[in-house]
Amino acid sequence: MCPVQVLVSAGEASGEMYGAQLMEALRRREPSLTFFGAGGERMRAAGCEIVVDAKDLAVVGITEVLSHLPKILGLYRKLIRSADEKRPALAVVIDAPAFNWRVARQMRKRGIPVVYYVCPQFWAWRQGRVKLLRKYVNKALVIFPFEAKFYRDRGVDATFVGHPLADLPTPAITREAYAAENRIDAAKPWITLMPGSRRNEVRMNLPTILEAADRLGSGYEFLLPVARTLDSAFLKELMETRQAASLQGIHLVPEALPALFHSRAGIVASGTATVEAAIMGTPFVMVYRVSRLTYALGKPRVKVPYFAMVNLIAEEEVVPELVQHKFTAENVVTEMNKIIPDGEPRARMMQRLATVKARLKQGSGGAHPSERAAEIILEMIE
Repeated sequence: MCPVQVLVSAGEASGEMYGAQLMEALRRREPSLTFFGAGGERMRAAGCEIVVDAKDLAVVGITEVLSHLPKILGLYRKLIRSADEKRPALAVVIDAPAFNWRVARQMRKRGIPVVYYVCPQFWAWRQGRVKLLRKYVNKALVIFPFEAKFYRDRGVDATFVGHPLADLPTPAITREAYAAENRIDAAKPWITLMPGSRRNEVRMNLPTILEAADRLGSGYEFLLPVARTLDSAFLKELMETRQAASLQGIHLVPEALPALFHSRAGIVASGTATVEAAIMGTPFVMVYRVSRLTYALGKPRVKVPYFAMVNLIAEEEVVPELVQHKFTAENVVTEMNKIIPDGEPRARMMQRLATVKARLKQGSGGAHPSERAAEIILEMIE
């Protein structure tokens, strides 16, 4: 096969991680492939020419997207110009629907096949937008077991390939080594704090999470992983608005998975991090807050019984959901005190998280989901 260009467009931390996994799987099967598009450091390390940095697309919420629209449109045009120069054989768009459905539309206009990997959660809200997938996407590769039927019933060619995180290995680093590396007291129980991967959601979530950490007290060490779409300086600036004494037990750490794996429990913002916590087997409380206007506009459109992805997969409330007005430090502490000590609530949650992890593996047929996705994409290219 002659060298073939593939456009890969991903948004935020989880999307670009999936993009990097997919490119590595594609290149193992066909080394002549070359990649360009929207992503971050992981995709760049996997050999992608980054035209648009994913950090610039990391926006959440209806009102928040509107305020960033001119910038997003400028980045979108930049990526389309690059596609016109390189003329890819196929485009893979990953999550980030506010950006990527426009990319998909332009690729289809140019006769370039489009694969949507990690589809937008139109089943949760805005179900009418499924028509965009039907119109602009040749193939949808979905990562949750209930998604394939939803999309196929609405005329979209969809295949469940399994969740890219489902077979994440247990972190190799020991708790003692991780503690020494990050100057954490290994004698205390740890709690991981994950306020999100985008700046505006961290601003909304982190203050209440820190207040809950204060209330839980100095008997714990609190680990705050720095998402790849953020930086330590940004988090430190937010934290400095609080009393210095309340921050003594909070440690900024570089990787989320070892923190989750070695923690007693977690306080985790809604999103991919909840799936990571489930796969690591870490009991947690899900939290989330958006602006009042975004919540008022979005709440009536929500079509699902749960916010947390693990609850949707399990079809029951595995983890408590503290969203918007329910997300208070007092409520977080109440729920954390149920799952931190040994006992029936903790054991039940861990058992149900294990069931969620097993369901996420079902679509891959034993292979890594990115390998299954790569197989389908190469068939389309050929």
